[in-house]
This record gives sequence, structure tokens and C-alpha cells, in this order.
Amino acid sequence: MGCAACAVRLERLARELPGVESATVNFASGLMTVVCRTEPAPLDALKKAVEAAGYRLATGYSSPLAAKEAADRQSYRQLKRKTLAAWALALPLLAIGMGGMRFEGAEALMTVLSLGILAGCGRSFFANGLRQALRGYPTMDTLIALSCSVSFLLSLFNTLFPGFCAASGVEGAVYYESAGLIVTFVLTGKLLETRSGHSAASAIRGLMRLQPVTACRLGPQGPEEIPSGELLPGDLLQIRPGEKIPVDGLLHSGTSWVNESMLSGEAIPVEKKPGDKVFAGTINQTGAFVLQTLDVGEATRLGQILRAVQDALAGKAPVQRLADRISAVFVPLVLGVSLLTLGIWLVAGGVALWPLGLLSAVSVLVIACPCALGLATPAALMAGMGKAAEQRILIRNAAALENLCKVDTLVLDKTGTLTLGVPEVKDAYWLSPPRVRYIDVLFTAETKSEHPLASAVLRWMRHSGASFIPLDHFQSLTGRGLCLKASGQTFWVGNGALRESFRARIPEPVKQRVTQWNACGYNILYYGSDTRLLAAIALADSLRPSSGPALEALRGEGIEVHLLSGDSTQATAAVAKALGISSVRAEVLPQEKEQYIRALQATGKKVAMVGDGINDSQALARAEVGIAMGRGTDVAMDVAQVTLMHSDLSLLPLAIRLSRQTLGVIRQNLFWAFLFNLTGIPLAAGALYPSWGLLLNPMLAGAAMALSSVAVVANSLRLKYLK
Repeated sequence: MGCAACAVRLERLARELPGVESATVNFASGLMTVVCRTEPAPLDALKKAVEAAGYRLATGYSSPLAAKEAADRQSYRQLKRKTLAAWALALPLLAIGMGGMRFEGAEALMTVLSLGILAGCGRSFFANGLRQALRGYPTMDTLIALSCSVSFLLSLFNTLFPGFCAASGVEGAVYYESAGLIVTFVLTGKLLETRSGHSAASAIRGLMRLQPVTACRLGPQGPEEIPSGELLPGDLLQIRPGEKIPVDGLLHSGTSWVNESMLSGEAIPVEKKPGDKVFAGTINQTGAFVLQTLDVGEATRLGQILRAVQDALAGKAPVQRLADRISAVFVPLVLGVSLLTLGIWLVAGGVALWPLGLLSAVSVLVIACPCALGLATPAALMAGMGKAAEQRILIRNAAALENLCKVDTLVLDKTGTLTLGVPEVKDAYWLSPPRVRYIDVLFTAETKSEHPLASAVLRWMRHSGASFIPLDHFQSLTGRGLCLKASGQTFWVGNGALRESFRARIPEPVKQRVTQWNACGYNILYYGSDTRLLAAIALADSLRPSSGPALEALRGEGIEVHLLSGDSTQATAAVAKALGISSVRAEVLPQEKEQYIRALQATGKKVAMVGDGINDSQALARAEVGIAMGRGTDVAMDVAQVTLMHSDLSLLPLAIRLSRQTLGVIRQNLFWAFLFNLTGIPLAAGALYPSWGLLLNPMLAGAAMALSSVAVVANSLRLKYLK
């Protein structure tokens, strides 16, 4: 595609096909996303329509981003060769044309040098420009081809017939250097744009390189090296020390330590034993092991991240719609302005000024190319999303990035979001010194339980020296706890209802402690034998270390914080008090969370919802921006538009600041792109000539146009280096 007008036209072509619901073409990334109402999708018809319009549509790739990167590398090498060749011819052309070098045959040499640039290096501009013009859809290539053709043909006419202009009293000047340097400057600008685009997407390419190209599969004949794309669920893979893991799977045999920093952000390797899950893109550290494949390709967690990035790059932010509407009519408008410029010059000065009028018309064609306008939004989005991916913030679409900066109210779930989602023992009260036998019974009871509180008690007891003992009887009492017999004696572990059923009295010292625990929102676990209470244990979920600083940073950004939880009033209030949150609702159902967000939106609030569970999915979908924690449920991450990949709330203010910075850069880009065209076109048309005698040479117009595009991309690249 030559410019944003190409992208707009391709979108229109795709939408006109039967069965197509919507189509989006991203000028910067070169990706087309089409949503169809019919099955199968009309891919053949789409491909024919695109090719009939003079473009190529590359389809059928398992990894479009990887295919696009390979195509971009090849295109960049070709563009670099063309640009270097153009400069090799343009420098002597410039020296002769503007350096005052006059000798016999100078104009003939300039003709050859200019023709070499136009026909050799700039051939694609003429081929594409003519093809699109004949179809009634002129593009940037059409403007360049037309302006260079006029400059070259006028110069050639004055070279072949020098006396014609002289007989009319008009100077027969030649403008070979303008024609050649327009192409040279445009090629240079495109080269810099392409190079800058690669830089903007460097974090995304880094994600693509995380998945190894090949894998060692254990087949009937032994180990065999095969492409990762050929792996199937159920395959057994040999993973050696230092290798990247190609798929998501279960560790089948062996043990190792795996670096999962690309997913979790933690640099400390994680120990993996048989039955543990490992993920594509993570790095095996020390031991060799055999992996059983579960998910491959886009089904892996890494594949889902790449797919989300691909969808985000193919999408458009709402702020881009204005630029798209203008780009759709910009090229025909510029052609009209160019003809109007020539007409005004002829009316004002007659035949004597027609060469100046022609040069002004050519300058208008060159300087008004809408490249900067077309790159203003996608270049910034690519840089912003790449920066977010680098920080392990997955933004699924361009609209989410734009909406994030508008958020003024944040609604947070408690468990798994503000807290770790893993209960732990906070305190315990033994009515008498804990005898070894009592500890052994409690340890044995909790090892047989699947309740999360049982796991917390076991972690708490791991250094107690407790051991497993045989039981005479074991019974799980749903909603209350456990009951067991050991050596003929009855023991029980559970909540207050279970204690009351055994009529175990709570001594006064324990009552005081329990009152304190209830005020803190702790869960109380009672342990006793028959009617005697042996111990009371307080458990609670711990706050994430990042929760407090993250909320302070958000308040500093002027964001109002609310807390919603399905947990008890006491537990929710305790967390709210610790974090200084005043707007709190506890014991809410999933639909009540959604209703709460609706009520906020009805008052004009722009709401972001942060959650990690299935019970948060309705609220995540209802909010302007849904934000999921990376270790939450798949449903929450599917619904959310933003995912914090390693469940660190400190990423939340970072995501909002990055959104604001990206939108700021987009607005700057659009402002300068509009300003460039609004001031450049009158200047090129000769608005300053009557008063100041200033006229913009087409060659300088080409340089200005190329520099405007490079400036927009360079401004977008600032996002990569912002703190």
C-alpha cells in the first residue's frame, strides 16, 4: 500500500463482498482483518477483489505476523538497494542542475541520470500510480508519478526544442534534478519509515522469537528433529538444558528448573516435577525432561498473546477515523487543487508565467501526499503496544488503548486481584501446649482435605515436625469441615457451625482473640476433640505487595477507586481499610457487579474493571475497559481487553500512563500532519510569490513531504524510550 488512501479503499472493497460484516486494514502493519457472517469465509472472492484493485493479498499463513516480518525484511532490502542507487544517480544530477556545472552535453547527461532514477529506482511509483488512476482511485503513487512525469517531460521538451520557448519570450528551463530528487527523497523517506516501523515493533518481534523453530520429538524410531509447527497434542518431546520449550504441556518424566520470566516477570526459575505444567517460550534451565504436548500453535499461552497482538495491530483506534475519512478524499482533492493552482497562475500572468504555474502545480502534487496523515495513528499505536508488550501488558485492541486514558473510575475485585488469592495462617491460639499427638492428628486430617484452607494449614505446619498417622475413620462434612477418629478418640476440624454441633465451649481468652480476628475479617478454623476445644486458627488471604503503591499511584492520576467483592463484609472491609478505599460493596453476586458498573456509567463515569475470576466476566465485559490478571481464569482473560501478564498491580498505573502518552503522541502526530498540509499546499501553490517572490521548488517539496512522514514515525518512537 502506498498511503492511507489505499487502506481505506481496500476496506471499502472488502465490505462490499457478500457475507462480509466488517473489514479493517492497518496501513502501518499491512494486516487486514475481516469479520464474516457466512461459513466458510469468502476468501477467494476477497483475494480476487484485492488483486483486481492492484494489490496482493498474502493468506494461508499459520503465523501472519511472522510471515509479515519475513516479507518486510525482503521489502526493506529491495528498498535499500533502490534508495542507494537513486542517490548514486541523484548526486551528480544535483551537482549539474544546481551546482552551476555547465558543459557540452550537460543536459543530455541530466536526461539520462533523471531517466535512470525514474525508470529504474522509481518504476513502482509509475506502475502503481497509473494502475490506480485508470481504476478511478488515485493514490500517493499517482501524485508522485504525475508530478515527476510533468517535470521530466517539460524538461525533455525544452532540451529537444530549445527555441520554442525562446520564440514565445518564455525561459526554457529544465527541471531534471527536481524529477529525479522527488523520487530519491520519497524513497529515502519510505526507507526511514520502514526502519523506524521495525524499531517500533521490536518488542512484538521479540515475542515471536520466543517460540523455537524446531523441536525434538520422541518417535517409535527414537528422537527426531521436526518443525515446531508439525507438533500435535499428545506428542512426547525431549527438552534439553538451555532449550526453549516449543509448546504448552505437562512434564512427563524428569525434573528441572524453568525460567518463566516471559510470562510471570519473575527472574527466579520455577521447579518443575512430573505432572507440572510448562509453557511455550519459557526456558529450561538445568535438567533434561520429557514433555507431553497439550496445546500447540495459537492454542498455547504464547500463541494467544501473539494472536492478541496481531488483532490489536490490525485494529484501529476511534481517533483514527477522522484521518481515514480525510485520506479517502485527499488525493482527488489534491489533484483538483493542483489544476486550480495552474489555472490561477495562467489567469494572473498569462503565457509568460505558465512554467512557474506548472512548477507550482507539481509542487502541490508532491507536498500534499497524505503519508504523514496515514502514519500518524498506526505508527504510534505500534510503538505503544510494543512498549506495553515489553512491560508484559497485553492490550488486545486499539480502542482499549485509547479508552484507557479516558478512565476516571476503577472498580476492583478483591480476591486474586488486590490479594494473592491464596489463604495463609495469620494467627493461632492453643488452649494448652500443643502435644505432638494433637499436631499429628491435625496434620493427617488436613492432608485428606481438598479445601484451600487445608492447604494453608499444611503450609503453616510444614516445620512443626508433624507426621502422618493411621486413622480409624474419616468423614468430610460439606460446608462445615472434617470429622475423624484416631485410636478410638473423635476429633474434628471446621467452622463455628461444626464446633457448635459438638457443643464445644469457647473459653474467655479465646473469645477475645476471635473477636479481634473477626474484626480483621479472618476466617476462623476450630480444632477439637469431642466436646473439648483444642485450638483456634485464623486464616486470611494476603494483600499483594504491589496493591498499596499501585492504588496510591492511581489516585495520583486522579482516578477514583471502588472495591467490589463476593467475600464477607468483614473481610472486604478489612482490605478496604488497609488500602484506604472508601467506596466498598461486599457479598455481591456477579450480576450485581455488572449493575454497579452500569450505575457508575449512568452518572457519566468512564469505568475500568479489574478482576480475575469467572464471576468477574460480566463486569469486565460491561466496563469501558476490562482488565484481567494474568493468573486469572481463561474466561476473564478472554473477556478482558487488557491483561496484566504477571498479575502485578503496579502494571495498572503503568498501562494507564502508557495509554495517555500514546494518545498524546497520536494527537501530536495528527496536529503536525494536518498543519504540514494546511501550510505546505498554499506555500507550494505560490501564495508567497506575489509579496515575497518565494516559490517552492518541486525537489524541496519532495524533501519536505518525506521529512514529514519520518518526523511522524520518529515522534512515535519516543514511546519506546519514555520512562
